[in-house]
Amino acid sequence: MAENIEIPVSVGPMNEGERVRGPDMQVELAGPKSYGFELVKVVDGASDKIEVIGKDIDEMEEGSRTPFAVIINVSGDSLEEDLEGVLERRVHEIFNYIEGVMHLNQRDSVWIRINKDAYNKGLRLKHIGKVIQDIYKAEFPFIKHVDVRLITEPDVVKEELEKAREIYNKRDEKTKNLHEEDVDTFYGCIMCQSFAPTHVCVITPDKPALCGGINYFDARAAAKIDPEGPIFEIPKGNCLDEIKGIYDNVNEVVYEKSGGAIKEITLHSVMDRPSTSCGCFEAITFYIPEVDGFGIVDRSYKGETPIGVPFSALAGQCSGGRQVEGFCGISVAYMKSPKFFQADGGWKRVVWLPRELKEKVKDGILEEMVDKIATEEDVSNIGELQEFLKNKNHPVVENWGAVEEEIVMDKEEVEGEESYESEETGISLPTMTMPAGFGGLPSNVKIILKNATIKAEKIIIMREDKKSKKK
Repeated sequence: MAENIEIPVSVGPMNEGERVRGPDMQVELAGPKSYGFELVKVVDGASDKIEVIGKDIDEMEEGSRTPFAVIINVSGDSLEEDLEGVLERRVHEIFNYIEGVMHLNQRDSVWIRINKDAYNKGLRLKHIGKVIQDIYKAEFPFIKHVDVRLITEPDVVKEELEKAREIYNKRDEKTKNLHEEDVDTFYGCIMCQSFAPTHVCVITPDKPALCGGINYFDARAAAKIDPEGPIFEIPKGNCLDEIKGIYDNVNEVVYEKSGGAIKEITLHSVMDRPSTSCGCFEAITFYIPEVDGFGIVDRSYKGETPIGVPFSALAGQCSGGRQVEGFCGISVAYMKSPKFFQADGGWKRVVWLPRELKEKVKDGILEEMVDKIATEEDVSNIGELQEFLKNKNHPVVENWGAVEEEIVMDKEEVEGEESYESEETGISLPTMTMPAGFGGLPSNVKIILKNATIKAEKIIIMREDKKSKKK
Protein backbone atom coordinates (compact mmCIF):
# COMPACT_ATOMS: atom_id res chain seq x y z
CA MET A 1 0.00 0.00 0.00
CA ALA A 2 1.24 3.47 -0.87
CA GLU A 3 2.62 5.50 2.02
CA ASN A 4 0.61 8.55 3.10
CA ILE A 5 3.03 11.45 2.56
CA GLU A 6 1.93 15.07 2.72
CA ILE A 7 3.51 17.29 0.05
CA PRO A 8 4.76 20.62 1.51
CA VAL A 9 4.62 22.59 -1.77
CA SER A 10 2.02 23.13 -4.49
CA VAL A 11 1.83 20.69 -7.40
CA GLY A 12 0.24 21.40 -10.76
CA PRO A 13 0.59 22.84 -14.28
CA MET A 14 0.74 26.38 -12.88
CA ASN A 15 4.34 25.67 -11.84
CA GLU A 16 5.50 24.64 -15.31
CA GLY A 17 8.06 26.93 -16.87
CA GLU A 18 9.54 28.00 -13.53
CA ARG A 19 13.28 28.61 -13.76
CA VAL A 20 15.70 28.16 -10.88
CA ARG A 21 18.70 30.45 -11.26
CA GLY A 22 22.02 29.96 -9.49
CA PRO A 23 21.47 32.41 -6.61
CA ASP A 24 18.07 30.83 -5.83
CA MET A 25 19.28 27.23 -6.02
CA GLN A 26 19.44 24.99 -2.96
CA VAL A 27 20.85 21.97 -4.82
CA GLU A 28 21.43 20.74 -8.35
CA LEU A 29 20.83 17.10 -9.26
CA ALA A 30 22.70 15.61 -12.24
CA GLY A 31 23.05 18.26 -14.98
CA PRO A 32 25.84 19.17 -17.41
CA LYS A 33 28.53 19.28 -14.72
CA SER A 34 27.58 15.96 -13.16
CA TYR A 35 25.78 12.82 -14.36
CA GLY A 36 22.48 11.05 -13.95
CA PHE A 37 19.44 9.63 -15.70
CA GLU A 38 15.76 8.78 -15.49
CA LEU A 39 14.28 5.43 -16.43
CA VAL A 40 10.83 3.86 -16.44
CA LYS A 41 10.47 0.08 -16.59
CA VAL A 42 7.37 -2.08 -16.88
CA VAL A 43 7.61 -4.90 -14.33
CA ASP A 44 5.48 -7.48 -12.60
CA GLY A 45 4.69 -6.85 -8.97
CA ALA A 46 5.56 -3.22 -8.19
CA SER A 47 4.49 -2.49 -4.61
CA ASP A 48 4.19 1.32 -4.32
CA LYS A 49 7.50 1.67 -2.54
CA ILE A 50 9.50 4.92 -2.38
CA GLU A 51 13.20 4.48 -1.68
CA VAL A 52 15.96 7.09 -1.32
CA ILE A 53 19.47 5.70 -1.83
CA GLY A 54 22.16 8.15 -0.73
CA LYS A 55 21.88 11.64 0.71
CA ASP A 56 18.60 13.51 0.82
CA ILE A 57 18.38 17.21 -0.01
CA ASP A 58 18.81 18.33 3.61
CA GLU A 59 22.09 16.39 3.80
CA MET A 60 23.58 18.17 0.80
CA GLU A 61 25.54 21.40 1.01
CA GLU A 62 23.68 24.50 -0.16
CA GLY A 63 24.53 25.34 -3.77
CA SER A 64 26.09 21.93 -4.39
CA ARG A 65 25.47 19.48 -7.21
CA THR A 66 25.32 15.71 -7.02
CA PRO A 67 24.79 12.74 -9.35
CA PHE A 68 21.16 11.69 -9.46
CA ALA A 69 18.96 8.95 -10.86
CA VAL A 70 15.27 8.20 -10.65
CA ILE A 71 14.18 4.67 -11.55
CA ILE A 72 10.44 4.10 -11.77
CA ASN A 73 8.96 0.60 -11.96
CA VAL A 74 5.31 0.39 -12.97
CA SER A 75 2.93 -2.55 -13.14
CA GLY A 76 -0.63 -3.03 -14.35
CA ASP A 77 -2.84 -5.33 -16.39
CA SER A 78 -2.50 -3.61 -19.79
CA LEU A 79 1.08 -2.40 -19.54
CA GLU A 80 3.56 -3.30 -22.25
CA GLU A 81 7.26 -2.66 -22.63
CA ASP A 82 6.57 -0.39 -25.62
CA LEU A 83 5.03 2.16 -23.25
CA GLU A 84 8.20 2.67 -21.22
CA GLY A 85 9.56 5.51 -23.34
CA VAL A 86 6.21 7.29 -23.31
CA LEU A 87 5.85 7.10 -19.55
CA GLU A 88 9.47 8.08 -19.09
CA ARG A 89 9.09 11.31 -21.05
CA ARG A 90 6.29 12.34 -18.69
CA VAL A 91 8.83 12.52 -15.87
CA HIS A 92 9.87 15.90 -17.31
CA GLU A 93 6.34 17.19 -16.96
CA ILE A 94 5.80 15.74 -13.48
CA PHE A 95 8.97 17.25 -12.00
CA ASN A 96 8.04 20.64 -13.43
CA TYR A 97 4.60 20.42 -11.80
CA ILE A 98 6.32 20.67 -8.41
CA GLU A 99 6.72 24.16 -6.99
CA GLY A 100 10.36 25.20 -6.82
CA VAL A 101 11.65 22.40 -9.05
CA MET A 102 13.15 22.86 -12.51
CA HIS A 103 13.62 19.82 -14.74
CA LEU A 104 15.36 19.94 -18.11
CA ASN A 105 16.22 17.31 -20.71
CA GLN A 106 15.70 13.55 -20.48
CA ARG A 107 17.26 10.11 -20.35
CA ASP A 108 20.94 10.38 -19.38
CA SER A 109 21.16 14.16 -19.75
CA VAL A 110 18.65 15.20 -17.07
CA TRP A 111 19.23 18.42 -15.17
CA ILE A 112 17.25 19.23 -12.04
CA ARG A 113 17.40 22.19 -9.68
CA ILE A 114 15.50 22.75 -6.45
CA ASN A 115 15.15 26.28 -5.14
CA LYS A 116 15.66 27.50 -1.60
CA ASP A 117 12.01 28.39 -1.00
CA ALA A 118 10.82 24.85 -1.76
CA TYR A 119 13.59 23.42 0.41
CA ASN A 120 12.69 25.73 3.31
CA LYS A 121 9.07 24.63 3.01
CA GLY A 122 10.28 21.08 3.62
CA LEU A 123 10.54 19.56 0.13
CA ARG A 124 12.61 16.37 0.14
CA LEU A 125 13.23 13.51 -2.30
CA LYS A 126 10.50 11.32 -0.81
CA HIS A 127 7.95 14.03 -1.66
CA ILE A 128 9.10 14.01 -5.29
CA GLY A 129 8.70 10.23 -5.30
CA LYS A 130 5.17 10.55 -3.94
CA VAL A 131 4.20 13.11 -6.60
CA ILE A 132 5.48 10.74 -9.30
CA GLN A 133 3.41 7.89 -7.87
CA ASP A 134 0.22 9.91 -7.58
CA ILE A 135 0.36 11.55 -11.02
CA TYR A 136 1.14 8.33 -12.86
CA LYS A 137 -1.85 6.64 -11.27
CA ALA A 138 -4.13 9.62 -11.82
CA GLU A 139 -3.23 10.13 -15.49
CA PHE A 140 -2.93 6.47 -16.45
CA PRO A 141 -5.63 4.37 -14.77
CA PHE A 142 -4.12 1.16 -16.16
CA ILE A 143 -1.09 1.70 -13.90
CA LYS A 144 -1.88 -0.03 -10.62
CA HIS A 145 1.39 0.17 -8.72
CA VAL A 146 4.47 2.41 -8.90
CA ASP A 147 7.85 1.94 -7.23
CA VAL A 148 10.20 4.94 -7.19
CA ARG A 149 13.92 4.80 -6.43
CA LEU A 150 15.69 8.15 -6.07
CA ILE A 151 19.46 7.66 -6.04
CA THR A 152 22.15 10.18 -5.08
CA GLU A 153 24.91 7.73 -4.13
CA PRO A 154 27.49 8.40 -6.91
CA ASP A 155 28.70 4.81 -7.34
CA VAL A 156 25.17 3.43 -7.54
CA VAL A 157 24.14 6.11 -10.05
CA LYS A 158 27.15 5.27 -12.20
CA GLU A 159 26.45 1.52 -12.08
CA GLU A 160 22.76 1.91 -12.94
CA LEU A 161 23.54 4.45 -15.66
CA GLU A 162 25.28 1.84 -17.82
CA LYS A 163 22.26 -0.47 -17.53
CA ALA A 164 19.93 2.38 -18.47
CA ARG A 165 21.95 3.20 -21.59
CA GLU A 166 21.62 -0.39 -22.78
CA ILE A 167 17.84 -0.06 -22.50
CA TYR A 168 17.84 3.28 -24.36
CA ASN A 169 19.85 1.75 -27.22
CA LYS A 170 17.52 -1.23 -27.42
CA ARG A 171 14.51 1.08 -27.79
CA ASP A 172 16.18 3.14 -30.50
CA GLU A 173 17.01 0.07 -32.58
CA LYS A 174 13.31 -0.69 -33.11
CA THR A 175 12.74 2.02 -35.72
CA LYS A 176 15.67 1.22 -38.00
CA ASN A 177 13.68 -0.59 -40.69
CA LEU A 178 10.73 1.81 -40.84
CA HIS A 179 10.86 5.03 -42.88
CA GLU A 180 8.71 8.08 -43.60
CA GLU A 181 7.53 6.77 -46.95
CA ASP A 182 6.20 3.62 -45.22
CA VAL A 183 3.65 5.42 -43.04
CA ASP A 184 0.74 7.83 -43.47
CA THR A 185 0.92 9.36 -40.00
CA PHE A 186 3.62 11.30 -38.18
CA TYR A 187 3.37 12.56 -34.60
CA GLY A 188 3.74 15.94 -32.96
CA CYS A 189 4.83 16.82 -29.44
CA ILE A 190 4.29 20.12 -27.62
CA MET A 191 5.39 18.95 -24.18
CA CYS A 192 8.07 21.65 -24.04
CA GLN A 193 5.81 24.59 -24.84
CA SER A 194 5.91 25.70 -21.21
CA PHE A 195 9.55 26.64 -21.92
CA ALA A 196 9.36 27.11 -25.69
CA PRO A 197 5.89 28.44 -26.61
CA THR A 198 6.29 28.17 -30.39
CA HIS A 199 8.06 24.82 -30.50
CA VAL A 200 6.39 21.90 -32.25
CA CYS A 201 8.42 18.71 -32.46
CA VAL A 202 7.56 16.52 -35.45
CA ILE A 203 8.40 12.85 -34.91
CA THR A 204 8.76 10.47 -37.85
CA PRO A 205 10.27 7.00 -38.32
CA ASP A 206 13.42 8.72 -39.61
CA LYS A 207 13.52 11.55 -37.08
CA PRO A 208 13.01 10.96 -33.35
CA ALA A 209 12.10 13.80 -31.02
CA LEU A 210 15.10 16.10 -30.71
CA CYS A 211 15.21 15.44 -26.96
CA GLY A 212 16.08 11.83 -27.79
CA GLY A 213 13.41 10.57 -25.42
CA ILE A 214 10.64 9.68 -27.88
CA ASN A 215 10.94 7.66 -31.07
CA TYR A 216 8.18 6.96 -33.58
CA PHE A 217 6.79 3.94 -31.74
CA ASP A 218 6.87 5.78 -28.41
CA ALA A 219 4.90 8.64 -29.94
CA ARG A 220 2.36 6.29 -31.50
CA ALA A 221 1.79 4.58 -28.16
CA ALA A 222 1.52 7.92 -26.35
CA ALA A 223 -1.10 9.28 -28.73
CA LYS A 224 -3.10 6.08 -28.37
CA ILE A 225 -3.17 5.93 -24.57
CA ASP A 226 -3.63 9.67 -24.05
CA PRO A 227 -5.41 11.22 -27.07
CA GLU A 228 -5.77 14.57 -25.30
CA GLY A 229 -2.14 14.68 -24.21
CA PRO A 230 0.83 16.64 -25.56
CA ILE A 231 1.69 13.99 -28.18
CA PHE A 232 -0.73 13.75 -31.09
CA GLU A 233 -1.19 12.34 -34.58
CA ILE A 234 -0.26 14.34 -37.68
CA PRO A 235 -1.56 12.85 -40.94
CA LYS A 236 1.43 13.71 -43.11
CA GLY A 237 -0.57 14.77 -46.17
CA ASN A 238 1.08 15.38 -49.53
CA CYS A 239 4.85 15.26 -49.85
CA LEU A 240 6.01 18.54 -51.42
CA ASP A 241 9.73 17.76 -51.26
CA GLU A 242 10.95 14.29 -50.35
CA ILE A 243 14.60 15.28 -49.92
CA LYS A 244 13.97 18.26 -47.65
CA GLY A 245 11.07 16.54 -45.94
CA ILE A 246 8.24 19.00 -46.60
CA TYR A 247 4.62 17.89 -46.15
CA ASP A 248 1.62 20.16 -46.59
CA ASN A 249 -0.38 18.88 -43.64
CA VAL A 250 2.63 18.89 -41.35
CA ASN A 251 3.06 22.59 -42.12
CA GLU A 252 -0.60 23.27 -41.38
CA VAL A 253 -0.38 21.56 -37.99
CA VAL A 254 2.90 23.28 -37.09
CA TYR A 255 1.37 26.64 -37.99
CA GLU A 256 -1.66 25.96 -35.81
CA LYS A 257 0.19 24.50 -32.82
CA SER A 258 2.83 27.26 -32.86
CA GLY A 259 0.14 29.91 -32.67
CA GLY A 260 0.90 31.06 -36.20
CA ALA A 261 4.57 31.77 -35.43
CA ILE A 262 6.02 29.06 -37.67
CA LYS A 263 4.61 28.78 -41.19
CA GLU A 264 6.71 25.99 -42.68
CA ILE A 265 9.40 23.54 -41.67
CA THR A 266 11.68 21.12 -43.45
CA LEU A 267 12.43 17.93 -41.57
CA HIS A 268 15.85 17.31 -43.08
CA SER A 269 17.54 20.67 -43.62
CA VAL A 270 19.51 23.01 -41.37
CA MET A 271 19.72 25.80 -43.92
CA ASP A 272 16.17 26.04 -45.24
CA ARG A 273 13.33 26.52 -42.73
CA PRO A 274 14.69 24.01 -40.19
CA SER A 275 12.55 22.49 -37.46
CA THR A 276 12.15 24.60 -34.35
CA SER A 277 14.21 23.79 -31.27
CA CYS A 278 13.00 23.83 -27.68
CA GLY A 279 15.97 23.59 -25.34
CA CYS A 280 15.93 19.89 -24.48
CA PHE A 281 17.81 18.80 -27.60
CA GLU A 282 20.67 16.33 -27.14
CA ALA A 283 22.91 18.08 -29.67
CA ILE A 284 22.95 21.12 -31.90
CA THR A 285 24.01 21.42 -35.53
CA PHE A 286 25.56 24.75 -36.49
CA TYR A 287 26.73 26.16 -39.81
CA ILE A 288 30.37 27.26 -40.14
CA PRO A 289 30.52 29.70 -43.09
CA GLU A 290 34.32 29.76 -43.22
CA VAL A 291 34.31 26.14 -44.42
CA ASP A 292 30.74 25.87 -45.74
CA GLY A 293 30.13 22.90 -43.46
CA PHE A 294 28.44 21.91 -40.23
CA GLY A 295 29.67 21.34 -36.74
CA ILE A 296 27.71 19.28 -34.24
CA VAL A 297 28.15 19.55 -30.49
CA ASP A 298 26.31 17.58 -27.84
CA ARG A 299 25.22 18.60 -24.39
CA SER A 300 27.86 16.53 -22.59
CA TYR A 301 30.81 18.23 -24.33
CA LYS A 302 32.26 20.82 -21.96
CA GLY A 303 34.84 22.45 -24.25
CA GLU A 304 34.61 25.07 -26.97
CA THR A 305 33.80 24.38 -30.60
CA PRO A 306 36.18 25.53 -33.37
CA ILE A 307 34.21 28.77 -33.65
CA GLY A 308 35.18 29.61 -30.08
CA VAL A 309 31.90 29.06 -28.22
CA PRO A 310 30.55 26.14 -26.14
CA PHE A 311 27.30 24.20 -26.42
CA SER A 312 25.45 26.59 -24.10
CA ALA A 313 26.13 29.64 -26.27
CA LEU A 314 25.12 27.84 -29.45
CA ALA A 315 21.97 26.49 -27.82
CA GLY A 316 20.99 30.04 -27.00
CA GLN A 317 20.92 30.84 -30.72
CA CYS A 318 17.91 28.67 -31.49
CA SER A 319 16.23 27.42 -28.30
CA GLY A 320 12.88 28.67 -27.07
CA GLY A 321 10.96 27.40 -30.09
CA ARG A 322 12.74 29.59 -32.63
CA GLN A 323 13.42 28.69 -36.24
CA VAL A 324 16.93 29.86 -37.11
CA GLU A 325 18.49 28.86 -40.41
CA GLY A 326 21.95 27.46 -39.85
CA PHE A 327 21.16 26.18 -36.34
CA CYS A 328 19.07 23.16 -35.40
CA GLY A 329 18.67 21.04 -32.29
CA ILE A 330 18.73 17.29 -32.89
CA SER A 331 18.76 13.95 -31.09
CA VAL A 332 21.81 11.71 -31.20
CA ALA A 333 19.65 8.97 -32.75
CA TYR A 334 18.85 11.22 -35.73
CA MET A 335 22.55 11.30 -36.56
CA LYS A 336 22.23 7.61 -37.45
CA SER A 337 19.18 8.16 -39.66
CA PRO A 338 19.53 7.56 -43.43
CA LYS A 339 17.78 10.91 -43.90
CA PHE A 340 20.14 12.82 -41.59
CA PHE A 341 20.06 16.37 -43.02
CA GLN A 342 20.05 14.86 -46.49
CA ALA A 343 18.95 18.13 -48.10
CA ASP A 344 22.22 19.75 -47.01
CA GLY A 345 24.55 16.89 -47.89
CA GLY A 346 24.26 14.81 -44.72
CA TRP A 347 27.56 13.46 -43.39
CA LYS A 348 29.42 14.80 -46.41
CA ARG A 349 28.79 18.29 -45.04
CA VAL A 350 29.77 17.60 -41.40
CA VAL A 351 33.25 18.86 -40.57
CA TRP A 352 33.56 18.73 -36.77
CA LEU A 353 32.13 17.02 -33.70
CA PRO A 354 33.45 16.04 -30.24
CA ARG A 355 35.48 12.82 -30.07
CA GLU A 356 33.12 11.03 -27.68
CA LEU A 357 30.08 11.89 -29.79
CA LYS A 358 31.90 10.73 -32.91
CA GLU A 359 32.56 7.37 -31.31
CA LYS A 360 28.94 7.10 -30.19
CA VAL A 361 27.53 7.61 -33.71
CA LYS A 362 30.41 6.10 -35.68
CA ASP A 363 28.28 3.29 -37.09
CA GLY A 364 25.96 5.90 -38.62
CA ILE A 365 28.71 7.92 -40.36
CA LEU A 366 29.53 7.14 -43.98
CA GLU A 367 32.61 4.94 -43.93
CA GLU A 368 34.58 7.21 -46.28
CA MET A 369 33.84 10.23 -44.06
CA VAL A 370 34.92 8.93 -40.65
CA ASP A 371 38.55 10.09 -40.91
CA LYS A 372 37.65 13.34 -42.68
CA ILE A 373 35.62 14.77 -39.80
CA ALA A 374 37.69 16.62 -37.20
CA THR A 375 37.32 16.48 -33.41
CA GLU A 376 38.69 18.63 -30.59
CA GLU A 377 41.81 16.45 -30.66
CA ASP A 378 42.53 17.52 -34.24
CA VAL A 379 41.68 21.22 -34.31
CA SER A 380 40.90 24.07 -31.92
CA ASN A 381 40.06 26.96 -34.26
CA ILE A 382 38.85 27.80 -37.75
CA GLY A 383 42.32 28.08 -39.27
CA GLU A 384 43.28 24.62 -38.05
CA LEU A 385 39.94 23.25 -39.21
CA GLN A 386 40.45 24.63 -42.72
CA GLU A 387 43.91 23.08 -42.89
CA PHE A 388 42.62 19.73 -41.58
CA LEU A 389 39.84 19.60 -44.17
CA LYS A 390 42.26 20.40 -46.99
CA ASN A 391 44.68 17.70 -45.89
CA LYS A 392 41.90 15.14 -45.59
CA ASN A 393 40.35 16.18 -48.92
CA HIS A 394 36.95 16.67 -47.29
CA PRO A 395 34.12 17.10 -49.86
CA VAL A 396 33.33 20.64 -48.63
CA VAL A 397 36.71 21.86 -49.88
CA GLU A 398 35.51 21.45 -53.47
CA ASN A 399 32.81 24.06 -52.81
CA TRP A 400 34.99 26.75 -51.28
CA GLY A 401 35.71 28.49 -54.59
CA ALA A 402 32.04 28.43 -55.57
CA VAL A 403 30.98 29.95 -52.26
CA GLU A 404 33.50 32.78 -52.58
CA GLU A 405 32.38 33.54 -56.13
CA GLU A 406 28.73 33.60 -55.09
CA ILE A 407 29.20 35.88 -52.08
CA VAL A 408 31.82 38.35 -53.32
CA MET A 409 30.33 40.43 -56.14
CA ASP A 410 32.24 41.58 -59.16
CA LYS A 411 34.04 44.86 -58.50
CA GLU A 412 32.71 46.45 -61.68
CA GLU A 413 29.12 45.87 -60.55
CA VAL A 414 29.84 47.67 -57.29
CA GLU A 415 31.47 50.64 -58.96
CA GLY A 416 28.53 51.01 -61.33
CA GLU A 417 26.01 51.54 -58.54
CA GLU A 418 24.51 54.99 -58.09
CA SER A 419 24.72 56.75 -54.76
CA TYR A 420 21.64 57.12 -52.59
CA GLU A 421 20.53 60.31 -50.91
CA SER A 422 18.60 59.94 -47.69
CA GLU A 423 15.47 62.09 -47.55
CA GLU A 424 15.73 62.27 -43.78
CA THR A 425 19.31 63.51 -43.58
CA GLY A 426 20.00 64.84 -47.08
CA ILE A 427 23.39 63.14 -46.88
CA SER A 428 24.51 61.25 -49.97
CA LEU A 429 25.30 57.65 -49.07
CA PRO A 430 27.23 55.78 -51.76
CA THR A 431 27.16 52.05 -52.04
CA MET A 432 29.24 50.77 -49.14
CA THR A 433 31.43 47.69 -49.05
CA MET A 434 32.27 46.09 -45.72
CA PRO A 435 35.81 44.77 -45.98
CA ALA A 436 36.64 41.10 -45.62
CA GLY A 437 37.06 40.27 -41.96
CA PHE A 438 34.65 43.03 -40.85
CA GLY A 439 32.66 42.09 -37.76
CA GLY A 440 34.19 38.64 -37.59
CA LEU A 441 33.30 37.70 -41.17
CA PRO A 442 35.45 34.99 -42.77
CA SER A 443 38.24 36.23 -45.00
CA ASN A 444 36.47 35.23 -48.22
CA VAL A 445 33.18 36.97 -47.45
CA LYS A 446 32.38 40.61 -48.23
CA ILE A 447 29.10 42.42 -47.45
CA ILE A 448 27.95 45.11 -49.89
CA LEU A 449 25.22 47.52 -48.81
CA LYS A 450 23.22 48.90 -51.75
CA ASN A 451 20.77 51.77 -51.32
CA ALA A 452 21.02 51.40 -47.56
CA THR A 453 19.53 54.00 -45.26
CA ILE A 454 21.70 54.46 -42.19
CA LYS A 455 19.96 56.23 -39.31
CA ALA A 456 21.76 57.85 -36.39
CA GLU A 457 20.55 59.94 -33.47
CA LYS A 458 23.45 62.36 -33.91
CA ILE A 459 26.06 63.04 -36.59
CA ILE A 460 29.24 64.78 -35.47
CA ILE A 461 31.31 66.43 -38.23
CA MET A 462 34.79 67.45 -37.17
CA ARG A 463 37.31 69.46 -39.20
CA GLU A 464 40.53 67.54 -39.56
CA ASP A 465 43.67 69.30 -38.37
CA LYS A 466 46.00 69.05 -41.36
CA LYS A 467 49.03 70.02 -39.31
CA SER A 468 48.53 67.23 -36.81
CA LYS A 469 47.90 64.83 -39.68
CA LYS A 470 51.31 65.68 -41.21
CA LYS A 471 52.96 64.93 -37.90
